[in-house]
Amino acid sequence: MDSHNATIVGKESVDNGDFIVLGHVKNAGADNNSNEKNSNNQEISLTQKFFKEIASKMPNIDQIHITGTGQSQEQFIKFLAESPQYKNAVSSESTSNKMNDENLTAYITEYFN
Repeated sequence: MDSHNATIVGKESVDNGDFIVLGHVKNAGADNNSNEKNSNNQEISLTQKFFKEIASKMPNIDQIHITGTGQSQEQFIKFLAESPQYKNAVSSESTSNKMNDENLTAYITEYFN
């Protein structure tokens, strides 16, 4: 996960199965705007939309590990903690370089096994 792209990896079925890529979510970012306040508001709004779209691809979780290159994972963990559906989910994070889908799936499989 970074501020513009997220790859969601999860199990094929809720309780068992191998880890697979469940989806990709993109955040285009704010448009070029001459008004700094409007630009900041648009960026905040797009980030919230980005997080909601990620959350929609993982409706039934009790544990989550977020990895990425920047501060987005911390913001996303805060977003989840403030969401009633995810407030009891155990979350952890790590910093890593960007990975392709295969490497990310292997990383998550190793992390949870």
